[in-house]
Amino acid sequence: MAAHSSIEAITKRIVERSKPHREAYLDRLNRAVKRGTHRSVLSCGNLAHGFAVCSPAEKDALAGDVVPNLGIITAYNDMLSAHQPYENYPALIRDAAREAGGVAQVAGGVPAMCDGVTQGQPGMELSLFSRDLIAMSAGIGLSHNMFDSSVYLGVCDKIVPGLVIAALSFGHLPAVFVPAGPMTSGLPNDEKSRIRQLYAEGKVGRAELLESESKSYHGPGTCTFYGTANSNQMLMEIMGFHMPGSSFINPGTPLRDALTKEAAKRALAITALGNEFTPAGEMIDERSIVNGVVGLHATGGSTNHTMHLVAMARAAGIHLTWADISELSDIVPLLTRVYPNGLSDVNHFAAAGGMGFLIKQLLAGGLVHDDVRTVFGQGLEAYTIEAKLGDNGGVAREPIPEVSGDPKVLTTIDKPFQANGGLKMLHGNLGKAVIKISAVKPERHIIEAPAIVFHTQKELQDAFKRGDLNKDFVAVVRFQGPKANGMPELHQLTPPLGVLQDRGFKVALVTDGRMSGASGKVPAAIHITPEASDGGPISKIRDGDVVRLDATTGTLEVLVDAAEFAARPAATADLTENEYGMGRELFGAFRRNVGHADHGASVFA
Repeated sequence: MAAHSSIEAITKRIVERSKPHREAYLDRLNRAVKRGTHRSVLSCGNLAHGFAVCSPAEKDALAGDVVPNLGIITAYNDMLSAHQPYENYPALIRDAAREAGGVAQVAGGVPAMCDGVTQGQPGMELSLFSRDLIAMSAGIGLSHNMFDSSVYLGVCDKIVPGLVIAALSFGHLPAVFVPAGPMTSGLPNDEKSRIRQLYAEGKVGRAELLESESKSYHGPGTCTFYGTANSNQMLMEIMGFHMPGSSFINPGTPLRDALTKEAAKRALAITALGNEFTPAGEMIDERSIVNGVVGLHATGGSTNHTMHLVAMARAAGIHLTWADISELSDIVPLLTRVYPNGLSDVNHFAAAGGMGFLIKQLLAGGLVHDDVRTVFGQGLEAYTIEAKLGDNGGVAREPIPEVSGDPKVLTTIDKPFQANGGLKMLHGNLGKAVIKISAVKPERHIIEAPAIVFHTQKELQDAFKRGDLNKDFVAVVRFQGPKANGMPELHQLTPPLGVLQDRGFKVALVTDGRMSGASGKVPAAIHITPEASDGGPISKIRDGDVVRLDATTGTLEVLVDAAEFAARPAATADLTENEYGMGRELFGAFRRNVGHADHGASVFA
């Protein structure tokens, strides 16, 4: 089916806006393609260093530019559950490369931090910046010019966006992303959330909380809620970076290994040495980016991607805006119910039909572009399948069933859970902001209440513990933007605010910081730009000012006389404590040079 007229119009608008930037990008890409990967032009010393540990046969092949060499960029570490399975992937990929008549080398490793470990800790202030650092680290690995193609091993929050930025910066090379899959289901996510709220109220102790958390996060693989990590996997498949049906297969299974080997062979098949050359920078275009945004809305995905998608698109010369994201949200229905937008987890989503069923429904509604290039070939319809283990131990694909395996988790285009997407943009006299409404009950889409201003998460938590917050209020937590302290996630505010909401109070959060991609039931206007450190309007709010958050009209305002508000001096904050410790002193240049949230919160121009 042809794309919906509104989808076409928004895509065309992005194309026109991006034209000068995209043309310049493609010109650079084409010049890089023409130069090619000519290992034979390297000096003998260069080349000897590059293949010193290869076998004699591999050295002969690489010296003559006659076989493709696959560069592996890995985000492996064994503290991060989602990335622990990557330990053995390079060996699998090397074996697959040899079977395909090629060579594979680990080109480099990139950092991979766990937001779950750093929530509420000083290290969280490095999280957002790690995305751009990951892109830079991958760039160093690929800069050796030894490679004809690339595979990227990454799953979690900032890692995949950083790797995409790198892949598009080296857009003259093909790029295949290889997932590790979600951990098996543990303690249900809603039960975990219940225990967190009980702990916040002092009704259970640390031992009970740790037991609950350990039953939820219990083994290798991605956390099973639908936060940023699993939103990443959805995006990589719907944008065509993954092999079809590969996103949500559990680690340590024969099918997972078969998909990994298949991805490696495919990366070698689409180099300039073959007949299916698919450079990543040409493959990803405005249609691919729109498909990603549509997928994000249809699944109620992570708010973090309102920044990541903007930054990823810009790496390919494509200028996506929050206005585009908001307009797409208005026409894309919500088709999934995965925690925090429902009670099920990503394993239930996969069992109900997963990405194959979702893409089939979006194609049926004309909400995604089918006429795109992917690592699998031409057309998104090829992704309306289910991947299974074949008789020979390889990957077999079958058409996705016509009926959802669980309509309460994954529904059809004609019976959506709600008529529009899970993310909305807000604007008003406080600037621009983002809100995730897919898990917020309709009666809480409008909150109007007096502001209570905080400059740290701890201030709010201490006020809660003192019993000072048992009333209707809007929590304004400022000086949490990218320039102030790296824009940490404020997910630890969810339990106390959730407790107050459950007690019957009208509460909301307004902040220039971020929330976890898993944040849900409390209305939260986040990513406010301009931020307080830039003298944005949020810096002028005072205790008692009435703030109105209206997700139905997309407005965010402080109800103060305009002249009086404009005349107020901007508040300041002593941020010296955020400049040192846990590596924060190394990121001063990032804080000084980072862009606004609606431009991707990136340090790149």
